[in-house]
Order: sequence, then C-alpha cells, then structure tokens
Amino acid sequence: MSEQNTPAGARRGGAVWALVITSVAGFMAALDNLVVTTALPSIREDLGGALDDLEWTVSAYTLTFAVLLMFGAALGDRFGRRRMFIAGLAVFTGASAAAAMAPGIGSLIAARAVQGVGAAVMMPLTLTLLTAAVPAARRGTAYGIWGAVNGLAVASGPLIGGTLTEHVSWHWVFWLNVPLGLVALPLARLRLAESHGAGARLDVPGTLLASGGLVGIVYGLVRGPADGWTDPVVLTALFAGGALLVGFVLYSSRAANPMLPMRLFRSRAFSGINAASLLMFVGMFGSIFLLSQYMQGVLGSSPTEAGLRMLPWTGMPMLGAPVAGIMSDRIGGRPVVAAGLFLQAAGLGWMACVATADASYAAQLPALIMSGVGMALYFAPAANLVMSSVRPQEQGIASGANNALREVGGALGIAVMSSIFSAQGGYESAQSFVDGMRPALVTGATVVALAGVAALMIPGRRKTGPVAAPPAGQAPAPVLESTAR
Repeated sequence: MSEQNTPAGARRGGAVWALVITSVAGFMAALDNLVVTTALPSIREDLGGALDDLEWTVSAYTLTFAVLLMFGAALGDRFGRRRMFIAGLAVFTGASAAAAMAPGIGSLIAARAVQGVGAAVMMPLTLTLLTAAVPAARRGTAYGIWGAVNGLAVASGPLIGGTLTEHVSWHWVFWLNVPLGLVALPLARLRLAESHGAGARLDVPGTLLASGGLVGIVYGLVRGPADGWTDPVVLTALFAGGALLVGFVLYSSRAANPMLPMRLFRSRAFSGINAASLLMFVGMFGSIFLLSQYMQGVLGSSPTEAGLRMLPWTGMPMLGAPVAGIMSDRIGGRPVVAAGLFLQAAGLGWMACVATADASYAAQLPALIMSGVGMALYFAPAANLVMSSVRPQEQGIASGANNALREVGGALGIAVMSSIFSAQGGYESAQSFVDGMRPALVTGATVVALAGVAALMIPGRRKTGPVAAPPAGQAPAPVLESTAR
C-alpha cells in the first residue's frame, strides 16, 4: 500500500477527523510529560522516595517513550498506522489506570514506563496520519493547530496536576487519561484511514542498541549524584551506554533497513532541526522539573497556585502556536524557530538571575512570559521543518526520530540539571534549593541558546525556480515547505 491514503480511505476519514483524533492523542502524551511535575511533592509525601525516585517518576515515562518512538513508527509502517495507533492508545490508557492505582513508588515508576511504551507507538503516528490526510498547502496551519493542542497539554499539565493533587488526589493525575482514551479509541477505529509504509521492516538489533545505550546513560546520570560519579555501577552504565550508542550509529550506517537511516543526517535541514529539538528539550524539561518544586517548596505556593503561576510560560504555546504555524508557511520555519529558542534561552537566564528564597512573582513574570513566547514560536514550525526535510515515504521515521530526540532531551535534561542541583544545593533549606537551582537554570539557558544556533544551520527557503534533477535512481525530495536540503 502506498504512503498516502486511498481515495476511499480519504472519504472515510478526512482532514478534520484526523486533526481532532491525532490532536487528542498528542494532548494525552504531551500532558503526561509534565502533569506529574506539580504532583511530585505530594507523591513524595505519600509514597516516599528520594530525589532519584522523583526523577524516575518522570524519566521512566520519557525514557521508554524516547527509546521506542522510532520502533513505534516502524511498527505503524509495517502493520498499519491506524492499527498500531489504536494499539498504542489502548496500552497508554490501561497503563494510566495502573499508575493511578499504584500502591508504591516502584509500581508507579513501572506503570509510567508502560505508559511510555504506549505513547511511543501512538505519538509518531499522529503526525504521519495527519500529514496523509491534510493537503500540502494547509499542513502548516494543521501543524499549528496540532501544536496548539500539544501546547495546551504543556500549559495545562502543571495546572491540572496541581489542581487535582490539591483538591482531589495525585492519583487523578493519571485517571484523567482513561475517559479520553476510551472516547478516542472507537473514533480512531471508525474515522481514521489506514495506510502503510512501502517495504517497511522492523529493526530489532537497532532498537536494542539504541534502547540499551539510552537507558545506560540516563541511569548513570540519575544515579551519579546519589551514588557518586566514581561508583562502579554508575561508571559501567555510562560507558556501556555510550558504547552501545556508538554501536547503534555504526550498525545503522551499514544496515540495509535501519530503524534510523544515518543518511537522513546528511540533510542540513534534518540535522539542524533535530539538534535544535534535542537541546531545547534538555533545557526546558530540566528547568520545569526544578521550577515547579521551587514554587511550592521554596516560595510556598500550593500545587494549584504553582500551576497557575507557570501559565505565562507553559500556556503561551496554546495561544501562539497557530500563529507561528501560519508564519512558517509564509516566511519559512528557520527564522521563527531560531527566534523562539533565543527568546526561551533569555527567559531562563533571566529567571536564574531573579530567583531567590523570597522572590516576588512580579520579578519572575517577565522571564516566564519571555520563555513562553519562545516556546510558542518553536513548536509548530519545528513540526513543519521535520516533515518537510525528508521524502514522503520517510516521514514516519522522521517523525519518530524527532519525537525520540525530544524525549531523550527531556530525560537527559532532568538527569543533568538534577545532578547540577544536587552538586550545588539540595532540599535542606530554601536557600540551599536556590543555590542548586540557579546554576542548573544557567545551564538550561545555555543549552537552549545552543539549540538556537543549531536552528540557524537549517537552510532557508528556496526561491521559486527550477529544481535540480535528483541523482539517478533517487526519488525527488518533497517540497512541503520548500526547504533547501
């Protein structure tokens, strides 16, 4: 079956239904990245656990999500995107119920890991299903709406988590996904059109190498502050993880049908947007992980207040992503994404400067707004740049790769910035927390600024004109955004 939907499938599904269903699924997956952050103090009080346990409550989800995303995209290409999307949504919904009923921190972490597996299967297929259903001329706008809904999840995650934790129970942070999943499952079966990738094969060795490498590195980074960087287990995890990732790159360079073809990185557009995505999520996730605890543990905000106070940052994508998507259609994604990343870096740097044990909200507000505008400018144009940097038959794996790198960035960001926090401060007092958080935020700002530099590597729009013929035997590149490669 071809990459695109059949005409019958298009009549059955349609762009509007595809946008609604994929946006809801994306909302659920994105929500669970951040919804738990404002619940962490309550989870710690209820179930116990040290800093590394709290890290794993977040990282168990982001890590399994990250390492299986490309495998999930390949499963969709091989067995049917709608079919695997439904399977991933079902696993995610069931694991959400298991997390809500977790009796201890270990079982909660395990349920979060299974949630990540379900999200890894459904999330990369959202963009592929949406791309197939929406005409090329309107994809920027569609990605903008999809990005706005994801932005709503980012915006409402800390607020929803805080409100439910304060007024009901932290368990309802996870129960929330169940009714959404139960509604989305039959709609996906009835309204989405099925499609497959041409000649798709599963890359089990590549999946094992990438998964093992990422687990080793993140485990070493999480355990390092608690066990010591010279601990044999920590060193073994870091070196083994690095070796497995090198093996993954070497294997993927030679394999006939690799999970992530290394040749894609020969495209400056693909390399630039993926480097920017990885670095942006390192800085953003690590910062939110610490700031949500800072607002509650140091400044004395309730969980709901902490979620509301973060809205100028986390809520801005909900308002700005559709506008950013339209801008990317008109002027290209590179300037929009780069401007957004530099704004977010400046906002994090500002927050590091004003953070004290008794900082007023008025002092923090400009930094939160600046970071929020930056995040809004990033999301929708980034999706457009990813999907336009590869050929149509490669869009599934491109979506999976970009989402995987984002989630890897989130897991690494929490691990790295928590390590900096632990080395410079701790939970002993308000001042100790601030002493640890400020250098971590400076690190986050620096990393996001590097993401802006990476975005500038992306070629600008081609001017309308003759397109050079591709090499013999090679299909022409797609022209979704007219991005030079």
